[in-house]
Amino acid sequence: MTGDVVIRTRDLTMSYGNKRVLDGINLEIHRGEVVALLGANGAGKTTSIEILEGLRSPTSGSVEVLGVDPLHASVEHRAKIGVVLQSWRDHARWRVREFLHHFFVLHAPFRPEGGWEVDELLERVGLADKARSRILSLSGGQRRRLDVAVGLIGKPELLFLDEPTVGFDPHARREFHELMHELADVRETTILLTTHDLAEAERLADRILILHAGRIAADGSADALAREVAGTTEVRWRIGQDRFVHATDAATRFVRELLTREPDVEDLEIRRTTLEDTYLTMVAQHSAAAAEEAAR
Repeated sequence: MTGDVVIRTRDLTMSYGNKRVLDGINLEIHRGEVVALLGANGAGKTTSIEILEGLRSPTSGSVEVLGVDPLHASVEHRAKIGVVLQSWRDHARWRVREFLHHFFVLHAPFRPEGGWEVDELLERVGLADKARSRILSLSGGQRRRLDVAVGLIGKPELLFLDEPTVGFDPHARREFHELMHELADVRETTILLTTHDLAEAERLADRILILHAGRIAADGSADALAREVAGTTEVRWRIGQDRFVHATDAATRFVRELLTREPDVEDLEIRRTTLEDTYLTMVAQHSAAAAEEAAR
C-alpha cells in the first residue's frame, strides 16, 4: 500500500526555443513505490528528471518533491534525495570503504536518525568483502552496487536511478536487479528510474510511465498496461504442414474450443503480450491521436 505523495507535477511544460519537450505532465508518485520512466530518446525523460532534481526550471506548471519546489529546496531537503548517475567521475584508485566514507562525512550534518553506518551499508549492498579493494578492481555489477551505496549513504527518502544498468553484462544486471528488489521489499525508499530496457522496467517497477512526445502516453503496472492493448494473447499452432496464428483476449476459452474442434493440433504455443508489445502499441496509438488532433 502506497502512502504520502512524494512527487507531484501539475501541467508541467518545458520548451527549448520553439521546441516543446514536455507538454502538460501531470504526475503523482507515492511513498514506497518503484516507478520506471520509459521513452525513446527525445521523449523527455532526462528533462523530467532534471526538473525533479531541481537542475532545470520548467517553462510552466508546478513541481513538488517531498513537498517542496526543488528549485528552492534547502541543503537539508536535498540531503533527503539520493541520485545514482550513469557513471561517477571519481578516482578509480580510491579504496571502496574510503570512497564511501568520503560521502558519509559530507552527509553527516544531515544524517537522519537510524541512518546507515559505512560498514553497515557496504554489507547491505554486498560489498563488505571488497571494503579494502580499489574501485578499479571491481566488476561492473560491484561498481554499480557502490554507486547505489553512494546514493543511499544519507538514507534518502527518494532515490533517482538514471539508466542503472547501461553496459552491464547479464550477470551484473542480475546482481543489480536483486539489490533493487531487496531495497523495494523494505519500502524505505521511493525509487524513480529511467531506462531503455523494457524487461528491466517490467522486473523492477510497480508502475511504468511511458513518455512519448513530451506527454505521458500510459501509466500503470506492466500487467495493467498489457490488458489495455486489444488482442493481448497470441495463440500459435500447427495442423499437418499448415501453421496458424490467432490473436485473442480470451486465450483459455479459444484453446479449449480449438482442441475440441481440431484434435490434430500440434506445436501449440500461447504467447502473451510483452511489455515491448504494449509499449510499441501504445506509442503508435498516442502518435495517431496526436496527429489527428493536430489535423483538426
